[in-house]
Amino acid sequence: MKKTTFFLCAMLLVSSILIAPRSSLAYPFWAQQNYESPREATGKIVCANCHLAQMPTIAEVPQAVGADSVFKAVVKIPYKDDIKEIGADGSEVPLQVGAVVMLPDGFKLAPQERWTDEIKEETEGVYFTNYSEEKENIIIVGPLPGDTNKEIIFPVLSPNPATNKEYHYGKYSLHIGGNRGRGQVYPTGDKSNNVIFTSSSAGTINSIETIEDGSYQINIENENGEITTEAVPVGPKLIVKEQDQITVGAPLTSDPNVGGFGQLDAEVVLQSPYRIIGLIAFFIGVGLTQILLVLKKKQVEKVQAAEGI
Repeated sequence: MKKTTFFLCAMLLVSSILIAPRSSLAYPFWAQQNYESPREATGKIVCANCHLAQMPTIAEVPQAVGADSVFKAVVKIPYKDDIKEIGADGSEVPLQVGAVVMLPDGFKLAPQERWTDEIKEETEGVYFTNYSEEKENIIIVGPLPGDTNKEIIFPVLSPNPATNKEYHYGKYSLHIGGNRGRGQVYPTGDKSNNVIFTSSSAGTINSIETIEDGSYQINIENENGEITTEAVPVGPKLIVKEQDQITVGAPLTSDPNVGGFGQLDAEVVLQSPYRIIGLIAFFIGVGLTQILLVLKKKQVEKVQAAEGI
């Protein structure tokens, strides 16, 4: 009885996701559920597996930070204003954005009690989560309304090598990804309705049938009289009509995608205070040496002038 109940519940959950998917499941749900780490061995962030289009992502991080300090990693996700995309039900919906920041080991999301008033104001309405319980250094955000979140602030806490010998002062790399819009492919490999649909065969479009939910069935007859049916979900606009001659790979719909994904790497230095003190002392020593050399030169010139040399 327990096994049967569990099976029915699992089937109901899967069916609800497949039949009526929500936009909130697009990011970062799929990545969390299907990948142990969001960054593959090739360096590619796995979001690019579903979001095929490329768009720029901009990141701003400090050049150097101190130990056990809170700093801001700013992820900018630019796109044109007032853009809308096709939702899972085929209707136009506002563009949403999301971001992932892979911090070095030891770095993590700063606890809220250490956030400044400025950070609290800049992150209002933004919900941060860890990629998994084991990966505190990977922070994800989204989906969020794109029109008000083209710039996402990540408050980050740096480690303290003085209290934890596992970490050291030096240069560290960050891997950052920013996404706007829905993906073109689901992790199962199936196309979403946010992609161009093409013909898998050549021939003449015999008929176009409109289904009750707004989707289409395009029947293509080849030169041998065989019929191939292409299914086009609700959302994309058809750019073909009956009796059109088409070839293999010819587009059947316009491209509805207005978003895209971009990633980049950044670097931050975990700076030791002793290095800074040593650098200041070095600069002071160099400055004093230069001053003493100038004074000594002036003294020599005076002696030479007095002796008539």
